[in-house]
Amino acid sequence: MLSVSGINTYYGPSQALFGVDLNLQAGELVALMGRNGMGKTTSIRSIFGLTPARAGRIEFAGQDITRMAPHRIARLGLGLVPEGRRCFTNLTVRENLLATARPGDWTLSRVEEVFPRLAERRHQLALTLSGGEQQMLAIGRALMTNPRLLVLDEATEGLAPVIRQEIWRAIAILKDAGLSILLVDKTLRELLPRADRCIILEKGKTVWTGEPKELSEEIKNRYLGV
Repeated sequence: MLSVSGINTYYGPSQALFGVDLNLQAGELVALMGRNGMGKTTSIRSIFGLTPARAGRIEFAGQDITRMAPHRIARLGLGLVPEGRRCFTNLTVRENLLATARPGDWTLSRVEEVFPRLAERRHQLALTLSGGEQQMLAIGRALMTNPRLLVLDEATEGLAPVIRQEIWRAIAILKDAGLSILLVDKTLRELLPRADRCIILEKGKTVWTGEPKELSEEIKNRYLGV
C-alpha cells in the first residue's frame, strides 16, 4: 500500500533524512520507531507532502505521490493524526468531526462508538477537552476522512495511563476492522504486541526492519534506549 524508497528530505539547507526506506502492506500495523530527533516525524511529513522529499520516491497504492500537494495526497486516502493533536479549538467536538467528513464506513456514530467520550462531549468546544480527549478527537477527525491508511504520530505521548489504555483499545479496534496503520509511539510494552512489523530510524536513516519477535534486547538498547 505504501512504499517509501531512498528519500532525502531537507529543512532549508539542513538535511534531515538520508535515504529512508519503509513499506506497509494493506491491513498491516507498522511501528515507526527511533529516539527523538531521528527522523520519524520528518518521514511522515514527507509522506504527506508537508516537507517534500528532494530525492527518492514515495508511492501510495501504486501511485507516485512524491511531489504531490498535501490536499491531493489526503484525498487519495491517507489520514494523519499529527503530533500535538491540532484540533480546531474554536469548534465543538461534533463540528471538528464533521469538518473533515467524507463518504464511507466511518461515520459520526461509528467514531462515537469507538470513543464514547466524544459522544458525551459532542457539544463542547475542543478547547475545553483534556489532552487525552483531544487526542481521541484528532483520531476521530482523521477517521472521518475515511482513510485507507491511518498515520498516527506519537499516538499516546504525554497522556495519563488510563487514557493511554483507551487509545490502545481504539487502535486495536481499528486494526481488527482492517484499517492499515503506520504508528509512532515510544511505549514499547503496548506497541510491540500490536505491531505486525517494526521499522527503526537512526539519524535520518532506516537501520532495522523486522517483526517484533525479532527485536532483540541488543537492538532495543542500541537504537531505542535512553
